[in-house]
Amino acid sequence: MRGPAGVMALVLAETAAGGAAFLFLTPLWSEVKRGFFYLTGSVVLVLALSTVGAANAARDAASGGGERIAADLAVALAGVTFAWLVLMLFRLVMLPRLVGVLSVPLAVAMLVAFARTLDRSTSLSAFQLIAGAIFTGAVLDGLLLGHWYLTDRRLSRGPIDRMAWALIGAVVLEATAVIAGGFGAPAVSAAADTTLSPILTQANVASWIAIGMVGITGLIAAFIKVALRGTRPTAVQSATGFFYLAVITAFTAELAAKVKFLP
Repeated sequence: MRGPAGVMALVLAETAAGGAAFLFLTPLWSEVKRGFFYLTGSVVLVLALSTVGAANAARDAASGGGERIAADLAVALAGVTFAWLVLMLFRLVMLPRLVGVLSVPLAVAMLVAFARTLDRSTSLSAFQLIAGAIFTGAVLDGLLLGHWYLTDRRLSRGPIDRMAWALIGAVVLEATAVIAGGFGAPAVSAAADTTLSPILTQANVASWIAIGMVGITGLIAAFIKVALRGTRPTAVQSATGFFYLAVITAFTAELAAKVKFLP
Protein backbone atom coordinates (compact mmCIF):
# COMPACT_ATOMS: atom_id res chain seq x y z
CA MET A 1 0.00 0.00 0.00
CA ARG A 2 1.07 3.56 -0.61
CA GLY A 3 0.21 7.14 0.31
CA PRO A 4 -2.51 8.74 2.43
CA ALA A 5 -5.10 6.09 1.54
CA GLY A 6 -2.78 3.44 2.95
CA VAL A 7 -2.36 5.37 6.18
CA MET A 8 -6.13 5.72 6.50
CA ALA A 9 -6.60 2.00 5.78
CA LEU A 10 -4.31 1.12 8.69
CA VAL A 11 -6.00 3.50 11.15
CA LEU A 12 -9.50 2.42 10.09
CA ALA A 13 -8.54 -1.24 10.39
CA GLU A 14 -7.16 -0.66 13.87
CA THR A 15 -10.29 1.14 15.01
CA ALA A 16 -12.64 -1.53 13.64
CA ALA A 17 -10.60 -4.28 15.31
CA GLY A 18 -10.36 -2.46 18.63
CA GLY A 19 -14.05 -1.58 18.65
CA ALA A 20 -15.00 -5.23 18.12
CA ALA A 21 -12.54 -6.45 20.76
CA PHE A 22 -13.78 -4.19 23.55
CA LEU A 23 -17.37 -4.95 22.60
CA PHE A 24 -17.08 -8.72 22.97
CA LEU A 25 -14.07 -9.34 25.22
CA THR A 26 -15.43 -7.33 28.13
CA PRO A 27 -18.54 -8.07 30.25
CA LEU A 28 -20.68 -5.54 28.35
CA TRP A 29 -22.95 -8.30 27.01
CA SER A 30 -24.38 -8.87 30.48
CA GLU A 31 -24.34 -5.20 31.50
CA VAL A 32 -25.86 -3.07 28.74
CA LYS A 33 -28.98 -3.41 26.63
CA ARG A 34 -28.97 -4.77 23.10
CA GLY A 35 -29.27 -1.30 21.60
CA PHE A 36 -25.67 -0.54 22.54
CA PHE A 37 -24.54 -3.52 20.47
CA TYR A 38 -26.58 -2.32 17.51
CA LEU A 39 -24.95 1.11 17.83
CA THR A 40 -21.36 -0.02 18.26
CA GLY A 41 -21.69 -2.89 15.78
CA SER A 42 -22.97 -0.50 13.11
CA VAL A 43 -19.97 1.76 13.68
CA VAL A 44 -17.58 -1.22 13.44
CA LEU A 45 -19.32 -2.31 10.22
CA VAL A 46 -18.85 1.13 8.64
CA LEU A 47 -15.21 1.22 9.73
CA ALA A 48 -14.53 -2.23 8.26
CA LEU A 49 -16.13 -1.29 4.93
CA SER A 50 -14.18 1.98 4.91
CA THR A 51 -11.01 -0.03 5.49
CA VAL A 52 -11.77 -2.05 2.36
CA GLY A 53 -12.23 1.09 0.29
CA ALA A 54 -9.07 2.75 1.58
CA ALA A 55 -7.00 -0.42 1.17
CA ASN A 56 -8.14 -0.87 -2.43
CA ALA A 57 -7.37 2.77 -3.19
CA ALA A 58 -3.88 2.40 -1.72
CA ARG A 59 -3.05 -0.91 -3.39
CA ASP A 60 0.29 -0.94 -5.19
CA ALA A 61 -0.03 -2.68 -8.56
CA ALA A 62 3.58 -3.85 -8.34
CA SER A 63 3.10 -5.59 -4.99
CA GLY A 64 2.17 -9.19 -4.35
CA GLY A 65 -1.11 -10.61 -3.10
CA GLY A 66 -0.61 -9.58 0.53
CA GLU A 67 -2.58 -6.38 0.16
CA ARG A 68 -5.49 -8.24 -1.40
CA ILE A 69 -5.52 -10.74 1.48
CA ALA A 70 -5.65 -7.89 4.00
CA ALA A 71 -8.53 -6.24 2.12
CA ASP A 72 -10.36 -9.58 1.87
CA LEU A 73 -10.04 -10.07 5.63
CA ALA A 74 -11.51 -6.60 6.12
CA VAL A 75 -14.43 -7.67 3.92
CA ALA A 76 -14.78 -10.80 6.05
CA LEU A 77 -14.81 -8.72 9.23
CA ALA A 78 -17.56 -6.54 7.77
CA GLY A 79 -19.51 -9.66 6.78
CA VAL A 80 -19.23 -11.29 10.21
CA THR A 81 -20.20 -8.03 11.92
CA PHE A 82 -23.25 -7.71 9.67
CA ALA A 83 -24.11 -11.35 10.42
CA TRP A 84 -24.24 -10.95 14.21
CA LEU A 85 -26.18 -7.71 13.86
CA VAL A 86 -28.81 -9.55 11.78
CA LEU A 87 -28.88 -12.46 14.23
CA MET A 88 -29.65 -10.04 17.05
CA LEU A 89 -32.76 -8.91 15.17
CA PHE A 90 -34.19 -12.39 15.74
CA ARG A 91 -33.83 -11.91 19.50
CA LEU A 92 -31.25 -14.68 19.72
CA VAL A 93 -28.92 -14.66 22.71
CA MET A 94 -25.89 -16.93 22.43
CA LEU A 95 -25.47 -17.24 18.66
CA PRO A 96 -24.90 -13.53 17.88
CA ARG A 97 -22.57 -13.30 20.85
CA LEU A 98 -20.60 -16.32 19.63
CA VAL A 99 -20.33 -14.90 16.11
CA GLY A 100 -19.27 -11.56 17.57
CA VAL A 101 -16.54 -13.18 19.65
CA LEU A 102 -15.28 -14.99 16.53
CA SER A 103 -14.96 -11.63 14.78
CA VAL A 104 -12.16 -10.66 17.18
CA PRO A 105 -9.54 -13.22 16.02
CA LEU A 106 -10.60 -12.40 12.47
CA ALA A 107 -9.85 -8.75 13.16
CA VAL A 108 -6.44 -9.66 14.59
CA ALA A 109 -5.71 -11.73 11.48
CA MET A 110 -6.61 -8.69 9.38
CA LEU A 111 -4.12 -6.53 11.29
CA VAL A 112 -1.38 -9.15 10.91
CA ALA A 113 -2.12 -9.31 7.18
CA PHE A 114 -1.76 -5.54 6.93
CA ALA A 115 1.50 -5.76 8.91
CA ARG A 116 2.87 -8.23 6.35
CA THR A 117 2.34 -5.69 3.56
CA LEU A 118 4.65 -3.13 5.17
CA ASP A 119 8.34 -2.70 4.35
CA ARG A 120 9.49 -3.30 7.91
CA SER A 121 9.60 -6.02 10.53
CA THR A 122 6.30 -7.92 10.47
CA SER A 123 6.40 -8.66 14.20
CA LEU A 124 7.06 -5.02 15.11
CA SER A 125 4.43 -3.78 12.67
CA ALA A 126 1.87 -6.27 14.02
CA PHE A 127 2.62 -5.15 17.58
CA GLN A 128 2.17 -1.50 16.63
CA LEU A 129 -1.09 -2.18 14.79
CA ILE A 130 -2.52 -4.26 17.65
CA ALA A 131 -1.47 -1.61 20.17
CA GLY A 132 -3.13 1.02 17.98
CA ALA A 133 -6.29 -1.11 17.85
CA ILE A 134 -6.46 -1.30 21.64
CA PHE A 135 -5.80 2.44 21.86
CA THR A 136 -8.42 3.58 19.35
CA GLY A 137 -10.87 0.86 20.39
CA ALA A 138 -10.84 2.03 24.00
CA VAL A 139 -11.53 5.61 22.88
CA LEU A 140 -14.30 4.64 20.45
CA ASP A 141 -16.17 2.26 22.75
CA GLY A 142 -15.70 4.61 25.70
CA LEU A 143 -17.27 7.48 23.77
CA LEU A 144 -20.21 5.39 22.58
CA LEU A 145 -20.71 3.96 26.06
CA GLY A 146 -20.75 7.44 27.57
CA HIS A 147 -23.53 8.40 25.17
CA TRP A 148 -25.41 5.21 26.02
CA TYR A 149 -25.81 6.42 29.61
CA LEU A 150 -28.18 9.08 28.23
CA THR A 151 -30.59 6.33 27.16
CA ASP A 152 -30.04 3.90 30.04
CA ARG A 153 -30.20 5.93 33.24
CA ARG A 154 -30.08 2.81 35.43
CA LEU A 155 -26.75 1.59 34.08
CA SER A 156 -24.11 1.42 36.81
CA ARG A 157 -20.81 3.27 36.66
CA GLY A 158 -18.93 -0.02 36.32
CA PRO A 159 -18.74 -0.19 32.50
CA ILE A 160 -17.54 3.35 31.87
CA ASP A 161 -15.16 3.22 34.83
CA ARG A 162 -13.67 0.06 33.34
CA MET A 163 -13.32 1.76 29.95
CA ALA A 164 -11.47 4.63 31.61
CA TRP A 165 -8.99 2.18 33.13
CA ALA A 166 -8.73 0.43 29.75
CA LEU A 167 -7.86 3.75 28.11
CA ILE A 168 -5.13 4.40 30.67
CA GLY A 169 -3.62 0.99 29.98
CA ALA A 170 -3.97 1.53 26.23
CA VAL A 171 -2.08 4.82 26.49
CA VAL A 172 0.88 3.03 28.10
CA LEU A 173 0.82 0.32 25.43
CA GLU A 174 0.53 2.82 22.57
CA ALA A 175 3.38 4.95 23.94
CA THR A 176 5.53 1.81 24.02
CA ALA A 177 4.57 1.00 20.41
CA VAL A 178 5.37 4.51 19.16
CA ILE A 179 8.74 4.53 20.92
CA ALA A 180 9.52 1.05 19.57
CA GLY A 181 8.94 2.39 16.06
CA GLY A 182 11.81 4.87 16.49
CA PHE A 183 12.03 8.56 15.73
CA GLY A 184 13.62 8.53 12.29
CA ALA A 185 12.25 10.36 9.29
CA PRO A 186 9.37 8.73 7.42
CA ALA A 187 10.18 7.57 3.90
CA VAL A 188 7.53 9.45 1.95
CA SER A 189 7.35 9.76 -1.80
CA ALA A 190 6.88 12.98 -3.71
CA ALA A 191 3.25 12.02 -4.36
CA ALA A 192 2.61 11.51 -0.68
CA ASP A 193 4.33 14.77 0.18
CA THR A 194 1.83 16.72 -1.93
CA THR A 195 -1.23 15.10 -0.35
CA LEU A 196 -0.23 14.56 3.28
CA SER A 197 0.43 17.37 5.72
CA PRO A 198 3.91 18.80 5.03
CA ILE A 199 4.47 18.90 8.79
CA LEU A 200 3.98 15.14 9.20
CA THR A 201 6.43 14.36 6.41
CA GLN A 202 9.34 16.22 7.99
CA ALA A 203 12.12 14.28 9.72
CA ASN A 204 11.16 13.12 13.23
CA VAL A 205 8.14 15.42 13.45
CA ALA A 206 5.50 12.72 12.94
CA SER A 207 6.88 10.56 15.76
CA TRP A 208 7.07 13.48 18.16
CA ILE A 209 3.52 14.54 17.30
CA ALA A 210 2.38 10.95 17.86
CA ILE A 211 4.02 10.60 21.27
CA GLY A 212 2.79 14.07 22.26
CA MET A 213 -0.80 13.24 21.34
CA VAL A 214 -0.55 9.92 23.18
CA GLY A 215 0.62 11.82 26.27
CA ILE A 216 -2.27 14.28 26.00
CA THR A 217 -4.68 11.35 25.64
CA GLY A 218 -3.23 9.93 28.86
CA LEU A 219 -3.86 13.24 30.59
CA ILE A 220 -7.45 13.22 29.30
CA ALA A 221 -7.87 9.66 30.62
CA ALA A 222 -6.81 10.90 34.04
CA PHE A 223 -9.42 13.68 33.80
CA ILE A 224 -12.04 11.05 32.94
CA LYS A 225 -11.20 9.11 36.11
CA VAL A 226 -11.41 12.27 38.19
CA ALA A 227 -14.77 13.21 36.63
CA LEU A 228 -16.20 9.77 37.40
CA ARG A 229 -15.49 10.23 41.09
CA GLY A 230 -18.51 12.52 41.25
CA THR A 231 -21.78 10.97 42.36
CA ARG A 232 -24.12 13.12 40.29
CA PRO A 233 -25.33 11.95 36.82
CA THR A 234 -23.50 14.89 35.25
CA ALA A 235 -20.24 13.18 36.16
CA VAL A 236 -20.78 10.66 33.36
CA GLN A 237 -21.64 13.48 30.97
CA SER A 238 -18.38 15.21 31.87
CA ALA A 239 -16.47 11.98 31.31
CA THR A 240 -18.14 11.60 27.92
CA GLY A 241 -17.05 15.11 27.00
CA PHE A 242 -13.46 14.16 27.80
CA PHE A 243 -13.84 11.05 25.64
CA TYR A 244 -14.69 13.41 22.75
CA LEU A 245 -11.34 15.12 23.26
CA ALA A 246 -9.64 11.73 23.49
CA VAL A 247 -11.04 10.78 20.08
CA ILE A 248 -9.36 13.83 18.54
CA THR A 249 -6.00 13.31 20.23
CA ALA A 250 -5.94 9.51 19.78
CA PHE A 251 -6.74 9.60 16.07
CA THR A 252 -4.22 12.39 15.52
CA ALA A 253 -1.63 10.26 17.29
CA GLU A 254 -2.45 7.25 15.13
CA LEU A 255 -2.34 9.18 11.87
CA ALA A 256 1.03 10.66 12.80
CA ALA A 257 2.39 7.28 13.89
CA LYS A 258 1.25 5.50 10.73
CA VAL A 259 2.69 8.11 8.34
CA LYS A 260 6.07 6.43 8.86
CA PHE A 261 4.70 3.07 7.75
CA LEU A 262 4.09 3.81 4.07
CA PRO A 263 5.89 5.60 1.20
